[in-house]
Amino acid sequence: MSKKVVLLDYGSGNIRSGERALQRVGADVTVTSDFDEALNADGLLVPGVGAFEACMTGLKSVRGDVVVDRRLTGARPVLGICVGMQILFARGIEHGVETEGCEQWPGTVERLRPQHDEPVPHMGWNTVDVPSGTALFDGIEKERFYFVHSYGVREWRLTDARESVAPLVTWTSYGDDRFVAAVENGPLTATQFHPEKSGDAGAALLANWVRSL
Repeated sequence: MSKKVVLLDYGSGNIRSGERALQRVGADVTVTSDFDEALNADGLLVPGVGAFEACMTGLKSVRGDVVVDRRLTGARPVLGICVGMQILFARGIEHGVETEGCEQWPGTVERLRPQHDEPVPHMGWNTVDVPSGTALFDGIEKERFYFVHSYGVREWRLTDARESVAPLVTWTSYGDDRFVAAVENGPLTATQFHPEKSGDAGAALLANWVRSL
């Protein structure tokens, strides 16, 4: 029986490409901003593109921050993608503007600072440094994924896990700048890269997540 996944429509994100990618791996997908549907689905995907502040404003306008918190309190899976991952952290700083995030994880989203004149945004394919025990990257540990972003989380500060098992943090680097590429923390999962734009590797990652619901 297909897993029911809500792709949260709050005005920011690659909604249609995300919908197609989830359908490709067998999920029963609904694109909606409806609070109850988002709360009760087997899985919730939170997309995000653009500025941290604009995404948080849009998310709050549909009470998406409340949905995320309630789902996690009930151990119901949530997947954040790109800025949809970033807004799960405590705060974002863009152009000198500091915005409060969902505060599911401590940490700051800040501008990337590569050291050898690499252009920002970081745009293109990159490998990731996957921790042992990963379920999200099962079978695709050495694959490349597609990134498009200028900001990221460059320091992981969480010491107390949401669950009894410590979070699994996947890293990658752009030039000399190292940042979080993905997190697996009980029901809360997120990727900085775009699995829906990452070809077969991204499809395999989404399939791993859907199977876990």
